[in-house]
Amino acid sequence: MKPVNKSIYQSFKTFSLVSVLALSGSVFAAPLNSVIDDFDNTSNNNLGIPRMSLSDITAGGSTTTELMVSNGVIQIKGEIVPPRGQPGWSSLILPLGPEGEGQDANKFVGIKLLVKISNGSISISANSTEVVNYDYHSAQIAVNSDGKFHEIKIPFDSMKRMWSEQTPLNRQTLNSLSIVAFGMQKTLYDFEIDQVSFY
Repeated sequence: MKPVNKSIYQSFKTFSLVSVLALSGSVFAAPLNSVIDDFDNTSNNNLGIPRMSLSDITAGGSTTTELMVSNGVIQIKGEIVPPRGQPGWSSLILPLGPEGEGQDANKFVGIKLLVKISNGSISISANSTEVVNYDYHSAQIAVNSDGKFHEIKIPFDSMKRMWSEQTPLNRQTLNSLSIVAFGMQKTLYDFEIDQVSFY
Protein backbone atom coordinates (compact mmCIF):
# COMPACT_ATOMS: atom_id res chain seq x y z
CA MET A 1 0.00 0.00 0.00
CA LYS A 2 1.39 3.38 -0.99
CA PRO A 3 2.01 5.91 1.82
CA VAL A 4 -0.68 8.26 0.54
CA ASN A 5 -3.28 5.47 0.48
CA LYS A 6 -2.23 4.32 3.93
CA SER A 7 -2.69 7.86 5.19
CA ILE A 8 -6.17 8.04 3.68
CA TYR A 9 -7.00 4.63 5.18
CA GLN A 10 -5.85 5.73 8.65
CA SER A 11 -7.85 8.96 8.35
CA PHE A 12 -10.96 6.99 7.34
CA LYS A 13 -10.50 4.62 10.30
CA THR A 14 -10.11 7.53 12.68
CA PHE A 15 -13.15 9.30 11.23
CA SER A 16 -15.23 6.12 11.52
CA LEU A 17 -14.20 5.55 15.14
CA VAL A 18 -14.94 9.15 16.09
CA SER A 19 -18.33 8.93 14.35
CA VAL A 20 -19.24 5.73 16.17
CA LEU A 21 -18.18 7.17 19.53
CA ALA A 22 -20.11 10.37 18.89
CA LEU A 23 -23.20 8.41 17.90
CA SER A 24 -22.84 6.12 20.92
CA GLY A 25 -22.57 9.11 23.20
CA SER A 26 -25.67 10.72 21.77
CA VAL A 27 -27.72 7.52 21.92
CA PHE A 28 -26.57 5.96 25.17
CA ALA A 29 -25.58 8.99 27.24
CA ALA A 30 -28.38 11.35 26.28
CA PRO A 31 -29.27 13.75 29.08
CA LEU A 32 -32.22 12.75 31.21
CA ASN A 33 -35.43 14.58 30.32
CA SER A 34 -37.32 16.37 33.08
CA VAL A 35 -40.69 14.72 32.31
CA ILE A 36 -40.52 11.04 33.28
CA ASP A 37 -44.15 10.11 32.66
CA ASP A 38 -47.21 12.06 31.58
CA PHE A 39 -49.22 8.82 31.09
CA ASP A 40 -50.12 9.55 27.48
CA ASN A 41 -49.03 6.00 26.61
CA THR A 42 -50.94 3.08 28.13
CA SER A 43 -47.84 0.98 28.91
CA ASN A 44 -44.60 3.01 28.50
CA ASN A 45 -43.27 6.09 30.26
CA ASN A 46 -41.97 9.16 28.37
CA LEU A 47 -38.55 7.52 28.04
CA GLY A 48 -40.18 4.70 26.04
CA ILE A 49 -39.65 2.16 28.82
CA PRO A 50 -42.48 -0.05 30.14
CA ARG A 51 -43.81 0.75 33.60
CA MET A 52 -43.66 -2.06 36.14
CA SER A 53 -45.82 -3.02 39.09
CA LEU A 54 -44.84 -5.04 42.17
CA SER A 55 -46.59 -5.83 45.43
CA ASP A 56 -46.08 -7.59 48.75
CA ILE A 57 -47.23 -10.86 47.14
CA THR A 58 -43.51 -11.53 46.69
CA ALA A 59 -43.16 -11.34 50.50
CA GLY A 60 -46.24 -13.37 51.43
CA GLY A 61 -48.87 -10.62 51.35
CA SER A 62 -52.13 -10.59 49.40
CA THR A 63 -52.32 -6.96 48.27
CA THR A 64 -54.29 -6.37 45.08
CA THR A 65 -53.46 -3.79 42.40
CA GLU A 66 -55.51 -2.40 39.54
CA LEU A 67 -53.89 0.01 37.05
CA MET A 68 -55.89 2.06 34.54
CA VAL A 69 -54.44 4.64 32.13
CA SER A 70 -56.89 7.02 30.46
CA ASN A 71 -56.68 10.58 29.10
CA GLY A 72 -53.13 11.13 30.36
CA VAL A 73 -53.85 9.97 33.91
CA ILE A 74 -53.04 6.71 35.67
CA GLN A 75 -55.34 5.45 38.42
CA ILE A 76 -53.94 2.93 40.87
CA LYS A 77 -56.26 1.26 43.33
CA GLY A 78 -56.68 -1.93 45.28
CA GLU A 79 -56.57 -3.33 48.77
CA ILE A 80 -53.56 -3.55 51.07
CA VAL A 81 -53.46 -7.02 52.69
CA PRO A 82 -50.10 -7.12 54.51
CA PRO A 83 -47.94 -10.15 55.20
CA ARG A 84 -47.97 -11.16 58.86
CA GLY A 85 -45.91 -8.74 60.97
CA GLN A 86 -44.92 -6.57 57.99
CA PRO A 87 -46.36 -3.57 56.16
CA GLY A 88 -48.33 -4.22 52.99
CA TRP A 89 -47.48 -2.39 49.79
CA SER A 90 -48.08 -1.98 46.08
CA SER A 91 -45.51 -0.19 43.92
CA LEU A 92 -45.61 1.48 40.50
CA ILE A 93 -42.04 1.57 39.13
CA LEU A 94 -40.93 4.06 36.47
CA PRO A 95 -37.53 2.93 35.08
CA LEU A 96 -35.10 5.64 33.95
CA GLY A 97 -32.94 3.38 31.77
CA PRO A 98 -33.78 0.42 29.51
CA GLU A 99 -31.38 -1.98 31.28
CA GLY A 100 -31.73 -0.63 34.82
CA GLU A 101 -28.49 1.33 34.57
CA GLY A 102 -28.00 4.46 36.66
CA GLN A 103 -28.85 7.82 35.10
CA ASP A 104 -27.47 11.25 35.97
CA ALA A 105 -30.19 13.45 37.50
CA ASN A 106 -27.68 15.82 39.08
CA LYS A 107 -29.01 18.88 37.21
CA PHE A 108 -32.36 18.49 39.00
CA VAL A 109 -33.17 19.29 42.63
CA GLY A 110 -36.17 17.04 43.18
CA ILE A 111 -39.28 15.23 41.98
CA LYS A 112 -42.56 16.89 41.04
CA LEU A 113 -45.94 15.14 40.88
CA LEU A 114 -49.48 16.04 39.97
CA VAL A 115 -51.44 13.71 42.22
CA LYS A 116 -54.96 13.15 43.56
CA ILE A 117 -55.43 10.83 46.54
CA SER A 118 -58.90 9.46 47.25
CA ASN A 119 -57.89 6.86 49.83
CA GLY A 120 -54.80 5.42 51.50
CA SER A 121 -51.19 6.41 52.13
CA ILE A 122 -48.55 6.71 49.42
CA SER A 123 -44.87 7.55 49.16
CA ILE A 124 -42.29 8.04 46.43
CA SER A 125 -38.73 6.75 46.33
CA ALA A 126 -35.71 7.66 44.21
CA ASN A 127 -33.97 4.36 43.55
CA SER A 128 -30.19 4.38 43.29
CA THR A 129 -27.93 1.62 42.00
CA GLU A 130 -25.77 2.27 45.09
CA VAL A 131 -28.54 1.04 47.43
CA VAL A 132 -28.52 -2.76 47.51
CA ASN A 133 -30.91 -3.51 50.43
CA TYR A 134 -34.01 -1.87 48.84
CA ASP A 135 -34.10 0.84 51.53
CA TYR A 136 -34.20 3.63 48.97
CA HIS A 137 -34.46 7.35 49.70
CA SER A 138 -38.17 8.11 50.01
CA ALA A 139 -40.74 10.64 51.17
CA GLN A 140 -44.42 10.37 52.03
CA ILE A 141 -46.88 12.19 49.76
CA ALA A 142 -49.62 14.02 51.66
CA VAL A 143 -52.43 15.98 49.99
CA ASN A 144 -56.02 16.79 50.87
CA SER A 145 -58.56 14.22 49.71
CA ASP A 146 -60.68 16.88 48.01
CA GLY A 147 -61.10 15.33 44.57
CA LYS A 148 -58.53 17.69 43.03
CA PHE A 149 -55.05 17.23 41.60
CA HIS A 150 -52.26 18.82 43.64
CA GLU A 151 -48.73 19.71 42.54
CA ILE A 152 -46.23 18.31 45.02
CA LYS A 153 -42.49 19.08 44.95
CA ILE A 154 -40.15 16.78 46.86
CA PRO A 155 -36.50 17.93 47.09
CA PHE A 156 -34.00 15.10 46.79
CA ASP A 157 -32.30 16.38 49.96
CA SER A 158 -35.50 15.79 51.96
CA MET A 159 -35.74 12.10 51.05
CA LYS A 160 -34.65 9.63 53.74
CA ARG A 161 -33.96 5.93 54.12
CA MET A 162 -36.25 4.10 56.55
CA TRP A 163 -34.08 1.64 58.47
CA SER A 164 -30.55 2.03 57.12
CA GLU A 165 -27.82 4.52 57.89
CA GLN A 166 -28.76 7.94 56.51
CA THR A 167 -26.51 8.39 53.48
CA PRO A 168 -26.76 11.17 50.88
CA LEU A 169 -28.67 10.31 47.72
CA ASN A 170 -26.28 10.13 44.77
CA ARG A 171 -28.32 11.75 42.01
CA GLN A 172 -25.90 10.44 39.38
CA THR A 173 -26.97 6.82 40.01
CA LEU A 174 -30.78 6.88 39.78
CA ASN A 175 -32.28 3.98 37.84
CA SER A 176 -35.99 4.32 38.68
CA LEU A 177 -38.69 6.04 40.68
CA SER A 178 -41.27 4.10 42.70
CA ILE A 179 -44.69 5.32 43.82
CA VAL A 180 -45.85 3.10 46.66
CA ALA A 181 -49.20 2.59 48.38
CA PHE A 182 -48.61 1.16 51.84
CA GLY A 183 -50.31 0.24 55.11
CA MET A 184 -49.77 -1.69 58.33
CA GLN A 185 -53.23 -3.22 58.21
CA LYS A 186 -55.88 -4.22 55.71
CA THR A 187 -57.08 -1.07 53.96
CA LEU A 188 -58.24 0.24 50.58
CA TYR A 189 -56.14 2.63 48.49
CA ASP A 190 -57.04 4.72 45.45
CA PHE A 191 -55.00 7.50 43.85
CA GLU A 192 -54.39 9.11 40.46
CA ILE A 193 -51.27 10.65 38.94
CA ASP A 194 -51.28 13.10 36.05
CA GLN A 195 -47.52 13.59 35.69
CA VAL A 196 -44.18 12.66 37.25
CA SER A 197 -41.17 14.83 36.48
CA PHE A 198 -37.89 16.20 37.81
CA TYR A 199 -37.53 19.89 38.54
